[in-house]
Amino acid sequence: MVFQIKKSTYLILGTVLVLAMFGCNAQKSEVSQNKISNSILPFSDPNNTGNWVLNTEVSDEFDAETIDEEKWYIVGKFENGKPIYKHPDKPNKRVWKGRAPSQFSGRNYRLEDGKLILETRWEPDFPFADDSNQTWGKDNKLEEYKNITTACFIGRREFKYGYMEIKSKAADAEITSSFWATGSQTELDIFEQFGDHRQEVKEKNGKDRELWWSIHDWSREGKGKSVYTEHLDYGFRVADDFHVYGIEWNENGMKLYVDGKLFTQATKEQVDEYAKKKNYPNGWVMDGPIHIWLDQETFPWHGVPDSLEDLELNSPEGKKTDGVVDFEIEYMRVWQKKE
Repeated sequence: MVFQIKKSTYLILGTVLVLAMFGCNAQKSEVSQNKISNSILPFSDPNNTGNWVLNTEVSDEFDAETIDEEKWYIVGKFENGKPIYKHPDKPNKRVWKGRAPSQFSGRNYRLEDGKLILETRWEPDFPFADDSNQTWGKDNKLEEYKNITTACFIGRREFKYGYMEIKSKAADAEITSSFWATGSQTELDIFEQFGDHRQEVKEKNGKDRELWWSIHDWSREGKGKSVYTEHLDYGFRVADDFHVYGIEWNENGMKLYVDGKLFTQATKEQVDEYAKKKNYPNGWVMDGPIHIWLDQETFPWHGVPDSLEDLELNSPEGKKTDGVVDFEIEYMRVWQKKE
């Protein structure tokens, strides 16, 4: 089903009346955050049986004129003609530049029609990094950074437990469009959608319809192992239209929703059992604060665009030569339970 639901449909009559009191040209920011947080509800729980409250410190509607950089760290912003990889809150921590051959660029985004649009670009003249130092240390197997730049936004504020939801459409190319989170020595990959693929190997087919979600253990003993993962078929191509993706996280496990319907889930016990079968040192590790990532990456094991024409293969007529493909995000919201 194609979802054309606008953000305004999430606002109940009370908020509409408040906006009217401020006049036709009133901005959403002029309305009290409490009224907004009480009126925008999860797509999967419109009657708020879960007693959710929107965390406005983390959520973003992307309808302002500029990005709130108190809320988001834009990776690879330019200074003196070069991208800089320095986290504003952790200046001494090494920042990930992206998965080679692509590299994160702080120029690869725009705000348009109330959406955040993350861009993958064919950009051979970009000042690519020439080292193999990554967040995990020197990587001698690292591919060369070249040709492709991508975008990465990292949330600057952490939270623990809640319901995370995004309305988005993946880029229609051999590139990922991802919604994930890190923190407390863990990684939660809510989705890493691969918009298109050229490979003909049987097991690779359907990547443009795949929900691939995982939980990783980044503790010293866990070494990034996936303590739980699933590969499922959404039933639609992720780059064809906008859909609403949600995940509920609490101390008992995870529930994933697609277009308001429960799609899959994993309890804490299921995660523990999965990790035990793999003989991993830890199982359920999702018990600490995390922060959101929105980004694009190359997955060389699925295929990488090898030319501008390859990157733009599925772009509409009139946009096949601009060297840009888009991951479109209408909103990203996080709700938590009332105390």
